[in-house]
Amino acid sequence: MYELLESINSPADVRKLDIGQLEQLCSELRAYLIECCAVNPGHLASSLGAVELIVGFHYVFSSPEDKIVFDVGHQAYAHKVLTGRREAFRRNRTRDGLSGFPSRSESEYDCFGAGHSSTSVSAALGLAEAAKLQGLHNKVVALIGDGALTGGLAFEGLNNAGTGQSDLLVLLNDNNQSIDGNTGALHNYLLKVSTSVRYNRIKDKVWRRLGDSRLRSMIQHWLRSFKSWLVGKSGGSLFEAMGFRYFGPVDGNDIKAVVSNLRRLRDMSGPRVLHCCTVKGNGYAPAEADPVTWHAPGKFDPQTGERKTGKRNVARYQDVFGQVLCELAAADPRVVGVTPAMASGCGMTAFAGKYPERFYDVGIEEEHAVTFSAGLAAGGMRPFCNIYSSFSQRAYDQIIHDVALQRLPVVLCFDRAGLVGEDGATHQGAFDLAAYRSIPDTVVCAPKDELQLRQLMYTGLQQETGPFIIRYPRGAGEGVAWEDAAFESLPVGKAEMLAEGSEIAIVAAGPVVNRALEVAAHFGGRVGVYDFRFVKPLDTEMLDAIAGKYRRIITIEDGTVLGGLYGAVSEHLAGSGFRVPVEPIGIGDRFVAQASQAEQRAEYNMDAAGIEKILQKFLEN
Repeated sequence: MYELLESINSPADVRKLDIGQLEQLCSELRAYLIECCAVNPGHLASSLGAVELIVGFHYVFSSPEDKIVFDVGHQAYAHKVLTGRREAFRRNRTRDGLSGFPSRSESEYDCFGAGHSSTSVSAALGLAEAAKLQGLHNKVVALIGDGALTGGLAFEGLNNAGTGQSDLLVLLNDNNQSIDGNTGALHNYLLKVSTSVRYNRIKDKVWRRLGDSRLRSMIQHWLRSFKSWLVGKSGGSLFEAMGFRYFGPVDGNDIKAVVSNLRRLRDMSGPRVLHCCTVKGNGYAPAEADPVTWHAPGKFDPQTGERKTGKRNVARYQDVFGQVLCELAAADPRVVGVTPAMASGCGMTAFAGKYPERFYDVGIEEEHAVTFSAGLAAGGMRPFCNIYSSFSQRAYDQIIHDVALQRLPVVLCFDRAGLVGEDGATHQGAFDLAAYRSIPDTVVCAPKDELQLRQLMYTGLQQETGPFIIRYPRGAGEGVAWEDAAFESLPVGKAEMLAEGSEIAIVAAGPVVNRALEVAAHFGGRVGVYDFRFVKPLDTEMLDAIAGKYRRIITIEDGTVLGGLYGAVSEHLAGSGFRVPVEPIGIGDRFVAQASQAEQRAEYNMDAAGIEKILQKFLEN
């Protein structure tokens, strides 16, 4: 079935193939990716669309000396398979298996790690400059999608690269636009001529002769205007205005066209862009028809395309968020929803359908999403800005300067907080509690279940000043009834005693509170459980009472213990003169590798078994 693919153990084997064999290789690669992802879920549609670009790179360039930098990394699966990880790919995104994203520690062919968007141009520029400073002649290619190109960091990299003569090639993987208006004999002829080695040698000689003369400037201006008119809507004028030489667009799913253009561009110097139009999910009909769903489809039948979703009896937190947002918007015309390209993932699709005039998907622009929300709040609206926890780190400056410093009422909802599972170190929402707890005039809270999320969203809407941060985990809730509950504003900064004990107090935040409550029941009233749903402001009155009663405190949080709830509790008790020992349960001083959420919780003692084991140890002693 995989006649060619099974002979590929490194990119050197790809370069041994006849160009006529590359189409078969691409076909086998797609079939292999589909087979593997059907039983071991991953990011499928993006990788299917980028197969020809990756095969073309490894056929034309000499990796690992020549380097390819992936943006985000969703599209890098074919790269992993071709670089000696074919069999290992069957355990992609599993515990102790391959990372779902490029990783420097995994392979010499992964020259730069990725997971968040818009980083490729800046990283590739750094690699290109490092090579130049060391007298090396290796080539550097940045592969960036049109979605990631909207991020501000991508434009910062382009702006910097265009000011010099760095040897950098940017492959723009455009899977959102057709080639309409950019085909035909004249366009193809212009593309072929403008990328030819002979043409560029002559052009470079002419430019050197003309120097920085006015005539050269006039000719360059005329050529850019003429080329922009011919290329039309491709965006070439934008790149050329930033100092890049623009080529394309080309059919990025035509392997011969990709190889032909990469060969012509490989030996050019200076910053240049090859615009490649691809189809997300290319080669697999279900993914082509619905690329949003098939971005990460879960398990499926590779023959029929039927997804094995199973029945969901408990609402997911993102579904609760979406429905509650609709209810709040129905009652308050000031409510608006803002998301940086995560409408379906965060549960805002229903809101977008019901209130399109109050819904804003700003693209992959977390920093802009927060400052835009601050502007909305300054103008009298009440924005709910939903960002995945790990992505919110990119907007830290904006949360401080544009929201908190101006005391603007923005509700920031951080989905995928805590341990997120198979996406690995780049996506774990481990740092939000510690990061945002340090910001003045900020509320940071973590609901223990669906009902509490509902009430905290309502509470956030009632706040008149400052950011109100709600963080909640990925996946299903606790099964608590919430849909018909009346809205209730919770007292900000107040904890709740769920169970009274006599020896050890558990101080917890988030859904892990429920696991603690289950385990405490096993110890006959010796363990008390307290829901510190507000990590900031901290309920110091309740904490003082706990410290005066119990002989030990255990904090539990789905995040890093350094600076998080454990940090808040320890800081207060130390400053207040209490000597009760505090033991943390949470993520230690390390990055969390991919595994299932259940495996990760077990590793960090956040599940019932782990909590019981620790309680048993202290109670026995």
